[in-house]
Amino acid sequence: MGLIYQAQNTVELVLSLGLFAMMIWALVDCLRTRQDAFAAAGKRTKTFWSLITGGAALLGFISIGNVLSIFTVISVVAAGVYLADVRPAVKTVQGRGGSNNHMGPYGPW
Repeated sequence: MGLIYQAQNTVELVLSLGLFAMMIWALVDCLRTRQDAFAAAGKRTKTFWSLITGGAALLGFISIGNVLSIFTVISVVAAGVYLADVRPAVKTVQGRGGSNNHMGPYGPW
């Protein structure tokens, strides 16, 4: 029984470290992005997203090893919104990737 418990703890630790890495990625990307790109993309300010992703990284660090914590869920959602919504819009404005590279006859694909 102890071997199963140890395996579950190892899986939970690996998952929480992976999620924490995602939060750090969101924070570093946000800090490296120009401030004017956020306004040009129609998103909130860089300060706002820096605080959101920084808070997510802090909560993620606190809850390492506890994947099912409400703090982990909040952190993953905050970093996920930045990575899935804000980051592509800002990169498109900056001309680094985004949907401008794949334009079809009816819009981006």
